[in-house]
Amino acid sequence: MGLYSDIKEDFSNAYKNDPALNSKIDFLFNYPGVWAIAWYRVAHKLYNSGFTKIARILMGLTQIFTHIDIHPAARIGKRVFIDHGTGVVIGETTIIKNDVLIYQGVTLGGVSLDLGKRHPTIRQGAVLGAGAKILGNIVIGEYAKIGANSVVVKEVPDNATAIGIPAHVIPKGRCNDPFMHNKLPDINKEMFEYLLKRVAILEHVIVKDNTDVLEQDLELEYIYESFIKAMKS
Repeated sequence: MGLYSDIKEDFSNAYKNDPALNSKIDFLFNYPGVWAIAWYRVAHKLYNSGFTKIARILMGLTQIFTHIDIHPAARIGKRVFIDHGTGVVIGETTIIKNDVLIYQGVTLGGVSLDLGKRHPTIRQGAVLGAGAKILGNIVIGEYAKIGANSVVVKEVPDNATAIGIPAHVIPKGRCNDPFMHNKLPDINKEMFEYLLKRVAILEHVIVKDNTDVLEQDLELEYIYESFIKAMKS
């Protein structure tokens, strides 16, 4: 497919990914992510043809109007959709495969000043939650999900979900719907709940002999082991 066909597919993809898109007027004024991708495709072609300065100027102007920063050397596949898009940053050596969904505020950045591959590779079908920071030459697997505001510095396997700062892969089955970010577990909350319950048990032991303490303690040990397993995975 040529440049025109790719851009046309990007435009039609917006209608598939956003039920709020009801008219061409909406599309023209309220979808900076789609326009940023479209202009990126033009700039990328110019960049690969040796017109690097023109490509950089074009993406600089695009950034002013869309508030999305995409380096023209990045490699972005087909049907990539940037929803809302404000604050998205995509670095020079980033590779994004087909059908990736990116929400506002996502950064695909580097952690090194060395030349060569220093930005992430995002494989097909991945979903990057709002505000997620994915840093370094790491791979986000196919159909993986990154929770909102997570900071990812290690690779994420296929079909996995990563959340937190720094991000940890959580057990499969805890969030199967890529759009239900509200169902992602809160690791910090779970740890605080564990600590509060542990303190409560110790208080019972100090105040009086409670026959239920042992049973509660065993239950907490199970919760703690599950938590540690999730943190290490």
